[in-house]
Amino acid sequence: MPYNYAALLGKIVETFGTQAKFSKAIGLSEHTVSQKLNGKSEWKQTEILKACSLMGIEKEHIPKYFFAI
Repeated sequence: MPYNYAALLGKIVETFGTQAKFSKAIGLSEHTVSQKLNGKSEWKQTEILKACSLMGIEKEHIPKYFFAI
């Protein structure tokens, strides 16, 4: 079952304004981030932790953004 990344995308836009700016900040290509947000590629643990750090997401809120179904 694929995860729902709607909350994550909302947080990205709230924090960075665009997916492109988030991609640059996290060090991934726009294509790679798009693949991850569309469930075609999985988030690595290190990427999840970096994204949380960049957006001020507390570790206890990781499931809300990365594992919602």
